[in-house]
Amino acid sequence: MLWYQDFDRVRGEQLPQLEVRCEEPMALHTSFRIGGPARRMALPSAPEEAALLLRLAEERHWPFLLLGGGSNLLVSDEGLDRLVIATASLQHLAVDGTEGTAAAGAGVRLARLAVAAADHGLGGLVFAHGIPGTVGGAVFMNAGAYGGEMAQVVETVTAWLPGRGICVLSRPELDFGYRRSRFSGGEGVILSAVLRLEQSCVPEELHRGMEDLIRRRRASQPLELPSAGSTFKRPEGHYAGTLIDQCGLKGLAVGGAEVSGKHAGFIVNRGGATCADVTALIAQVQRRVFEQTGVRLETEVRIVN
Repeated sequence: MLWYQDFDRVRGEQLPQLEVRCEEPMALHTSFRIGGPARRMALPSAPEEAALLLRLAEERHWPFLLLGGGSNLLVSDEGLDRLVIATASLQHLAVDGTEGTAAAGAGVRLARLAVAAADHGLGGLVFAHGIPGTVGGAVFMNAGAYGGEMAQVVETVTAWLPGRGICVLSRPELDFGYRRSRFSGGEGVILSAVLRLEQSCVPEELHRGMEDLIRRRRASQPLELPSAGSTFKRPEGHYAGTLIDQCGLKGLAVGGAEVSGKHAGFIVNRGGATCADVTALIAQVQRRVFEQTGVRLETEVRIVN
């Protein structure tokens, strides 16, 4: 029996209310707007439902991929012979201005979280307002911008861990680093997070700060075109976009994929780009930057086959 046939049978018996989509185009779920069909996509609506699904996937050896906002993924044109577990429906959000905390499900968008915190006079998330993606994805990769990062504000994470089930992990247990966490190696699934924020801030000032960062992003980044944000990690002692620009690579294109003329650190989908186009362009940029500068660029975007 094929894994997805087993999944269909077990899901009918143990998770009859679980929303499942067959051969769902991943291009609809990634900010790059690229990716073939997922054999099965499941959208659990509660942490308990997600935990049961994950336990079954572990026990029955179904190949699975966790999907948050899809803002840092480049998915194969051929699609995925996997169970894609989407956290988009995990939308619980509770902000406590008195305690200085915000509890958010993995599917909550960062922009929504930052605005809700600001409305309650809680600071520390201004940097996050313009970052695309969800709380789960932001914790997964320790997302950051303009001097801030998730490691500065996350207090605890509730996650499903293989062989252990649902666990609450404190900040030291999360092993945060530059654009990484303990989850980056594929161990565990983030279900929700509690953030410790700055109290007694002025909401209007926080909102002005977020609006200012959005203006700066719009002026310097190609937000009008599909992309996965910064394509490359920042090399030690350098900025990837600056190196790419200095090598004269702005506007370099393969098929529908192009190094942005506005910000060389972004590869954008000019229309009809495929995964093969983007990966070929990434390889060209890496090769030419290394040849001219001796610096090896590592991808920040996750490439999934």
